[in-house]
Amino acid sequence: MSYVGRALKRFEDPRLVTGHGFFVGDVSRPDMLHAAMLRSVHPHARIRAVDVAAALQLPGVVAVLTAADITGVLPDIPTRAMVGERTVDELHAPEHPLLARGKVCYVGQPIALVVARDLYSAAEGTEHITVDYDPLAPVLDPLEAARDAEPVVHEALGTNVSMRLRQRAGDLEGAFARADHVIRQRYLVPRLAPAPLETRGVVAYYRPEDNLLTVWNSTQAPYRLKHYLSHLLNWPDDRLRVIAPDVGGSFGVKDCIFPEDVLIPYLALRLGCPLRWIEDRRENMLAYHGRGHNLDVEVAVKRDGTILGLRGCIVADLGAYFLLTTSSAPVNVCRRITGPYHIPTIDVELVGVVTNKTPNGAYRGTGSPEAAFCMERTLDLVARDLGLDPVEVRRRNFIPPDAFPYRSATGLTYDSGHYAQALERALELVDYAGWRDKAKRRKPDQPLLGIGLATFTKSSGAAGEHRIEAARLTIEPSGRIDVYTGISPHGQGSATAFAQLVADALGVSPAQVQVHHGDTAIVPFGEGTSASRGLIVGGSAIYAVLQEARRKLARLASQLLSCAPEDVRFEDGRVCNTQKPEAQMTFAHLAAAAYDRESLPEDLDIGLDFQGRYALPSGPISFGAHVAVVEVDRETGRVDIVRYVGVHDCGRIVNPKLVEGQILGGIAQGIGQALSEAMIYSQEGQPLTGSLLDYAIPKADEVPTPILDTVEIPSPTNPLGAKGIGSVSTVPSPAAVANAVLDALSGFGVRHLDTPLTPEKIWRALQSTVNNARRGDAPSLEG
Repeated sequence: MSYVGRALKRFEDPRLVTGHGFFVGDVSRPDMLHAAMLRSVHPHARIRAVDVAAALQLPGVVAVLTAADITGVLPDIPTRAMVGERTVDELHAPEHPLLARGKVCYVGQPIALVVARDLYSAAEGTEHITVDYDPLAPVLDPLEAARDAEPVVHEALGTNVSMRLRQRAGDLEGAFARADHVIRQRYLVPRLAPAPLETRGVVAYYRPEDNLLTVWNSTQAPYRLKHYLSHLLNWPDDRLRVIAPDVGGSFGVKDCIFPEDVLIPYLALRLGCPLRWIEDRRENMLAYHGRGHNLDVEVAVKRDGTILGLRGCIVADLGAYFLLTTSSAPVNVCRRITGPYHIPTIDVELVGVVTNKTPNGAYRGTGSPEAAFCMERTLDLVARDLGLDPVEVRRRNFIPPDAFPYRSATGLTYDSGHYAQALERALELVDYAGWRDKAKRRKPDQPLLGIGLATFTKSSGAAGEHRIEAARLTIEPSGRIDVYTGISPHGQGSATAFAQLVADALGVSPAQVQVHHGDTAIVPFGEGTSASRGLIVGGSAIYAVLQEARRKLARLASQLLSCAPEDVRFEDGRVCNTQKPEAQMTFAHLAAAAYDRESLPEDLDIGLDFQGRYALPSGPISFGAHVAVVEVDRETGRVDIVRYVGVHDCGRIVNPKLVEGQILGGIAQGIGQALSEAMIYSQEGQPLTGSLLDYAIPKADEVPTPILDTVEIPSPTNPLGAKGIGSVSTVPSPAAVANAVLDALSGFGVRHLDTPLTPEKIWRALQSTVNNARRGDAPSLEG
């Protein structure tokens, strides 16, 4: 029986859905102390003084930490340099201080940490700290910051421009000179809050008897966190253990290092007591954002919709400081902006700016959703201006199947694909022609009907050292199989997929396989989980050690069954001679023989312990096509999604149910970006959507049940033939929904609206066109 390709239920779920999960918030130790953080209420202000005397007098308060206590003791949080294939032209990265030092630069920035016997006393302690602020004018508009207008957020840098990158290829001026038409449009992709179900949390515990510091952290990458903690705390690597227990979602936020990640272990060492800090929801909303890009694009096209060249300027609002992944998304926007299309000439400039807002970083898709939104909206404008069907414009510009491997003008290598095949399947499933006909026959008393589509590519597997992963596999004499992986999942179901790989390779049930991860003491290697690298890199590392295990087991079985190694078959928990099927044994019998010196050939070592590393040579490129059908209420501007189809090429599929779950979650997040989600700031720099009362995540009844299908075109980049799936559906969904809404509004002359497409924004656009018509004015082209 083959398990790879079967839609098995996740092995992780029974424990989680019955309330038996174990999260950072569940960690408890005797005499544990609790921490609470005092955060800035100003977006930009000098700190004249911080008075903690009253807080220290409160019952239960044990300690208060400010910048003065750690200056010269703990360094700032480092940022990741953009090196190798992702090098930027210019980088001036302001590092995030652990606690505000002389100045605050965004609302929510940590100023002081209070430690107390219980959480309530710690929280009360923060209310008794007095901070003498000298407010400064905030920098909020990224376009003004890109022009280096005053004021400057960080005087030491002397500029608000923190990074630059320019990518050019081909004769762009010639392309525009030959063009029959040029489309110009500015797009604003708003800042978003990742809002994982579980907020961040840290528990630290020092045992002096063995000089061991143990840290529980809701992180995507316990090994990376261990590396940075060892450096920042100046603590021996072999005396530090990091545990990532169950992690309730991340979407990028838990791939970074934050002040609490360092301060809680530091204070646990200093105070000699276990210490816990758990982030509340408002803190989570103000600690980290994703997206936040302004994109100005010009595209030169022929009359038939063929793209000749693209010119773009991207202004990225990076927030007040750099975190580990702050520079990743803007660079990815530049590299991925051409999407699945052959665009021979480009000139794309990136300007990353510092503002008095929460730091930005990687958020599910990391640059791909921003790039796809820009390109997919532009292609719809091409179709509209030239009187073409949006589908036909995409067909004419796809990278053809015989062009792979294909190198884009931005330097990205595409490994494989058949883009038209997936698009045609999506059009068939949605009944594209039928809905187009229905839209033409809509009556004035019916809701407006719109059809939108988006196709996309998504590079997966990360870059540089993050393309390397290790794995270990051990088989006990009883036949029990243990897999150790550096992949640290936070909802992906990796343990189930890995067990399926092992089961197929060794002919056993997945129930015999135990997957271990997330603890640097028992799995002392790894890079963690990000960039959809779990199966591609982690699974390939497991596959590599499985091949070594099969070779040794087949060699041993060949002696016991008196046959050639190539005649040994592993199936249904048994090992047999294919030439003589009655000659067989149980897998457990074979495993036990591997520990019996007398049963082993002389050239085989005793035991079954295999480990190795795998390096991904290049990132595979996923593809997909989404189509959304929406109705827009003429009176209120409300949008209802009446049909949604997604077709994806994610290479070879190990478990369709895991793929479906990842796609559903990404579509929900994409719909939120399209219709309701945005981090909004007041003119004074105060966040207006800093809680779930104001930040509108879609409710269950607002997310449709999509029609999904897959196209399997194996990737040649890895032995599994896998491509990423973890983030892919976040890439096209905002554009597909936005294109559908703008298609519905096209009869009113509305050319473009920036997301989120709230009912109020749509209503105002409709009212504007109605009022213009009453005055006899021409319809608005800009919306």
